Amino acid sequence: MSVLQGATTAIAVEPIAPIQPVRIINLAQVELGKKLFFDPRLSLSGHISCSSCHNLSLGGVDNMQFSIGHIWRMGNINTPTVLNSSLNLAQFWNGRAADLKEQAEGPISNPIEMASNHVLAVQVIQTIPGYVAEFRQVFGSKKITMDRVTSAIAEFEKILITPNSRFDQWLLGNESAITDYELSGYQIFKVSGCVACHNGPGVGGQSFQKLGIKAKYETDHPARGKADVTGKKSDINVFKVPLLRNIELTFPYFHDGQVATLEAAVDTMASVQRGLTFTRDENARVVAFLKTLTGDQPSFNIPVLPPSGPDTPRPQTFYSDGS
Repeated sequence: MSVLQGATTAIAVEPIAPIQPVRIINLAQVELGKKLFFDPRLSLSGHISCSSCHNLSLGGVDNMQFSIGHIWRMGNINTPTVLNSSLNLAQFWNGRAADLKEQAEGPISNPIEMASNHVLAVQVIQTIPGYVAEFRQVFGSKKITMDRVTSAIAEFEKILITPNSRFDQWLLGNESAITDYELSGYQIFKVSGCVACHNGPGVGGQSFQKLGIKAKYETDHPARGKADVTGKKSDINVFKVPLLRNIELTFPYFHDGQVATLEAAVDTMASVQRGLTFTRDENARVVAFLKTLTGDQPSFNIPVLPPSGPDTPRPQTFYSDGS
């Protein structure tokens, strides 16, 4: 195995790189952002938080085809994982948000998701003395704005990385970290050309690609990928390449969430993207390799949220008929 000699550790020269620790972080914003991430008071009903769809105990998703939001409305696209999302070149399947901060703005005002609006969400936070004090400590003034809210949430999301996967250990020189069977799956993954898109520390997330290069991807889902943002015909069915870190945890798969198992997802991608048909043995080996990409999951206590003040608006209760 060829290696690149680093300062302290030999790293395998491979298209996939180990996840690196976060090097620049504002810890005060992280702690504030953690509270906001788990706080349902940012939603109109007072029942939905960022963590409702991005469950950190489920690989950063909710394992549903489409997430359930305000008054039990079903979302219209599969929820991407929040874990390692800082490794993406853009956010959302169609890349319409440039970064985590911009992405955090969307769900709060989305009528299907949290169904509030930025003005109301800020007003609610302003009525909670604990938040007023913490925003003053973190930002140096008592002014609370949506820009500061999303900055804090984004800073928290930056630490949601999953290092130390068995594959990372192998990349760093521990040859016993993965089995020969799993390594053979990686070789199939490389020889088949999967690494052309699924590379780097996130094993994806760094490019956009048309879904259905060699064969049509059959779906009734209306999403058109980047074309929904740019309006360009050439961007139809061009989606951000998803991260493969922790992929065994983030089922169901693809933007339409119609593929339930990792085995089926591997066969689908081999067919529509590479024009290949894997044998059952080849499929099993690739799946075994993909499972070595599961890293250490974020581990911390759910924060104690600031208690509401006497003037905080009471959470609204909604019923299935929308009343």
